[in-house]
Amino acid sequence: MESGPLYIRMVSKILDSAEVAMSYEEKGVWTQLLSFACAYIAYLAVVVPRLVHTSVAHVSYVAPLVVTTVASILIATVVRSALEVARPSDSSKADVRDRDIARFGEHASRWCVIGGATAGIIGALDHWAYFWIANVIWLGFVLSAVVDSVIRLVAYRRGL
Repeated sequence: MESGPLYIRMVSKILDSAEVAMSYEEKGVWTQLLSFACAYIAYLAVVVPRLVHTSVAHVSYVAPLVVTTVASILIATVVRSALEVARPSDSSKADVRDRDIARFGEHASRWCVIGGATAGIIGALDHWAYFWIANVIWLGFVLSAVVDSVIRLVAYRRGL
């Protein structure tokens, strides 16, 4: 087995020499994944501590939900634009492969939205607090975005 520092140097040389070109669409998938995941983590970091000191019926969750949603969209747009300025892609048009990968990711991840919406409807019929209904639906959307991104990234790297 290789020693730690030697192994790290070998891996970093391989990674530096084998720069992987990313398409415009793949860069967008990375920014979507990172922005939505970070936004949801930020939302949880704000809301979960409030649950410790406040009952669910009185937890202020609407503003953090809206702010993190809008922020994730804005951050994804700004980061994608910055990536294109720093490392421009050959083309900003999606080709057949990009469309097939996008369709594959969307079909596989839509079940998360369906699950979140179904749980929200069940919660409404069972008279859950609005907090839980909103959060289960929001979780469905976030899971859909994350699953879609991961599936698409795997498809870009390993093929369909």
